[in-house]
Amino acid sequence: MPAQFNRLAVSALLSGTASVLAAAASGSGTTTRYWDCCKPSCAWNDLSTLGITSAVTSCDASDKPLSDSSVQSACAGGTAYMCSNQSPWAVSSTEAYGFAAVSAATPKCCQCYKLTFTSGPISGNTMIVQATNTGSDVSSTQFDLAMPGGGFGIFDACTKEWDATSAVWGAQYGGPSTNTCPSFPAALQPGCDFRWDWMQGADNPTVDWEEVSCPAAITAKSGCVRTGDSPSGPSSVGGASSAPATSAAPAPSSTSPAAAPPAPMSTSSSISEAAPAPSTYSSSSSVAAAPVPVSTSSAVALPESSSTIAPSPTIVEAPEPTETDDDTCEL
Repeated sequence: MPAQFNRLAVSALLSGTASVLAAAASGSGTTTRYWDCCKPSCAWNDLSTLGITSAVTSCDASDKPLSDSSVQSACAGGTAYMCSNQSPWAVSSTEAYGFAAVSAATPKCCQCYKLTFTSGPISGNTMIVQATNTGSDVSSTQFDLAMPGGGFGIFDACTKEWDATSAVWGAQYGGPSTNTCPSFPAALQPGCDFRWDWMQGADNPTVDWEEVSCPAAITAKSGCVRTGDSPSGPSSVGGASSAPATSAAPAPSSTSPAAAPPAPMSTSSSISEAAPAPSTYSSSSSVAAAPVPVSTSSAVALPESSSTIAPSPTIVEAPEPTETDDDTCEL
């Protein structure tokens, strides 16, 4: 559901919405999931505008980090993609790290949030996510978790990057209904497995959330730090590597039997500098109910990414039931 955002939107955010964001340091919301392979909204080099000291890292079609943050998103005709290492990973049986797309109306690029799940099989577990993308269809209290196999949502750069068929990716909103991770490109399998292993197949669980300082293990993967934040802790936890997979577009293996043991994951998104590309984010959730209409309007519209919205109600991800994948937010 993440939607790429443009610079005009960002300017508006820095004025009016900034005060709202400052006040909303905690609350209750919902989650959804997506993985569209688009460059994240916060991956553009508009550092001062985005309130960050460095942009989120994006990768080329071979999943190798790009040094030029001005490369256009693959979801807008360019060659910049989300890096596979920006997928979620388990730190322990009850704690995990990852990345997410947040509302394009009230974004805080690279802000970290601690999510405490309040429903489903993982109720009580916690996950710290960094906002690397935005979505015009993501509500203010919805967190669209970046997760391979979470569904493309509105945009799809994955088919082009990994040369895999639609049968591998599953439903546009929500992805596969069963664990088909062994058929995914090798670099994306660990992140895909996360949904079935650590999350135990939980479908858009609700959460209590609060803003927190980012763990160094998360910023080591995204490459992005919010101005004023001081990441702490080890740069690698849970056996996760900070570097993206180096294998070039792995071909999907549809014959693999069981899902390979989850490997460390990571994800990312982007924002556009030059003429911002059209929205390319859509939030995808497994229970794709009619995507919750979220204002994709103007002043705060960010370049879209893709995420998928699922069930409708709740905030952060299409509130509990709804989830409209909106692609990465690009400035």
